[in-house]
Amino acid sequence: MTLDRITTNTDRMNGQPCIRNLRLTVRRVLEVLSTYPDRAELLQEYPELDEEDIRQALLFSATRLEDRVISLVP
Repeated sequence: MTLDRITTNTDRMNGQPCIRNLRLTVRRVLEVLSTYPDRAELLQEYPELDEEDIRQALLFSATRLEDRVISLVP
């Protein structure tokens, strides 16, 4: 599980995780994924991204979520 395209730099974007040290945060990639369901359109709008950038942004985000079991029965 390689996340070599996810970078953090305290001098860039307030230290938020970015894609390849660009001024494009992982959070922004997730936001545009929800806005552009068609990947071809997304990649046209953001030509600096490629499929591996998107895959790693999703993987990075998934690793940051906690696994918790929440009871729905009162």
